[in-house]
Amino acid sequence: MKNLSTASPAEFAGVRFVLTDMDETLTYRGRLAAATYNALERLQDGGIRVIPVTGAPAGWCDQMARMWPVDGVIGENGGLFFQRTADGHGLRRHFWHAADERARVWERLQAIAGEVRARVPEAVLASDQAFRQTSLAFAQPAHAETRQALVEALREAGADVTVNNLWVLAWLGGYDKLSMSRRILADVHGLDIDSHGEAVLYCGDSTNDGPMFAFFRHAVGVSTVREYLPQLAKAPAWITRGPGGAGFVEAADKLLAGRG
Repeated sequence: MKNLSTASPAEFAGVRFVLTDMDETLTYRGRLAAATYNALERLQDGGIRVIPVTGAPAGWCDQMARMWPVDGVIGENGGLFFQRTADGHGLRRHFWHAADERARVWERLQAIAGEVRARVPEAVLASDQAFRQTSLAFAQPAHAETRQALVEALREAGADVTVNNLWVLAWLGGYDKLSMSRRILADVHGLDIDSHGEAVLYCGDSTNDGPMFAFFRHAVGVSTVREYLPQLAKAPAWITRGPGGAGFVEAADKLLAGRG
C-alpha cells in the first residue's frame, strides 16, 4: 500500500465513478460527519457518480438512495440496488435474484437462521435484521471462537458468508459486492468494468471489501484497513491518513484535485 497523499492527482484523472463502503468508511464510530456528506456532494457536483456498496440492510439503503447525494446504493453485500427516480421522490429497486426466486430464497434464509442459532446458541441476529430483504446479519460475536463457529455453521448450511466490522453476513446466490457492482454499472450506466475498470475508484475498510480491493486498480483503504490486512487476499493500492469518513474526504479531495 502507498500513502494516498503521495499520489499525483493525475493518477485518478480517468475516474468517473466512486464506489464506496459505508460503515467505518463513510462513517466513523457509527456517525456520518458533515465533511463526509459534503464530500459526496462535491463529487457529484464535479461530475463523478457515487454509489455506496455496503452490507447495510434494505431499510437503510432506501433512506440513503432517496435522500443522500448519491447515484444509488448497492446493499446487503450485493443483494439489491436502490436508485432514486428522476423526479426525486420515487425509488427503483433491483435485486440480484429474479422476482419469482426471492420468496424461496428468503424462506431458506429463515430456515438457515434457525438451524444456525440451534447449533451456536451464542449467535444473535443483528438489531437491523428486521430491515433486511436478501440477507441474514448476526451481531459481531465478542469472542473469536464464537465467530468462527458461526461462520462454519452458516457455510455448512449452504450460505455465502463474509465478516465486516459490524456483522457476520450470510446470503444465497454466490454474488458479492464486486459481482453486483459489475452488473449494475453495466446495466444502469453502460460501463464494462472488465474493460474499463480504471474508470472506477473504490474506497473501503474491511474484509468484505476484499473482492473490490483485489479487482480495482484505484482501490483506497481508509487507515483502519490495517486491522484487516491479514484477512485480505490483496491489500488496497492506497491508504489514507485518517480513519472512516476523514479518509474518504482525503480520497475525494485527491480525486477532485485531478479535475483542476
